[in-house]
Amino acid sequence: MVSAAISGFLLGASLILAIGAQNAFILRQGLLRQHVFVLCLICAASDALLIAAGIAGLGTLIATSPRLIVAVTIGGALFLFAYAFMAFRRAMHPEALLAAKKGEGSLKAAIAACLAFTFLNPHVYLDTVVLLGSLSASFEGAARMAYGAGAVVASFVWFFGLGYGARLLQPVFARPAAWRVLDILIGVVMAAIGFGLLARLA
Repeated sequence: MVSAAISGFLLGASLILAIGAQNAFILRQGLLRQHVFVLCLICAASDALLIAAGIAGLGTLIATSPRLIVAVTIGGALFLFAYAFMAFRRAMHPEALLAAKKGEGSLKAAIAACLAFTFLNPHVYLDTVVLLGSLSASFEGAARMAYGAGAVVASFVWFFGLGYGARLLQPVFARPAAWRVLDILIGVVMAAIGFGLLARLA
């Protein structure tokens, strides 16, 4: 069981460590110290739900539903383009950390964006439900549960580490220029992922 849990943890970590839309969003919220706990919990709990669904066999259903994947892909790409536009617009008027915290966004808006980054990204389903779910077939019984638990732990460790660890970079982001660079990078990442999603449909 221990080896199964370690396998799940390492695979889960390898899938979520890549720079993506969800991670970029959590990083920015962590720098601003806005709703960090709630947003990290949503990301990690969503991963846990999808991983559990994959281990339960939902991955096979999604893999055989091309229309569902196409719909999620198009919706996710449009959302990413919109967020990229907002990031580039922020980069035109960068603000220092203290100024940014004064304009704290609402919790509802942050949760809505977080859920969109999570569930409008087809990679989330392909990674957690399809890939992790299909690979869990090599384990049986308690070992399979341990494998899933390992992947879930990796998700919790990563998102809370990213969200709360971001504050270590706050001295750097006390300068407006640093926010400009961050928002440009976020915009590029979002747009690149969006184009990448649409390219998969071509």
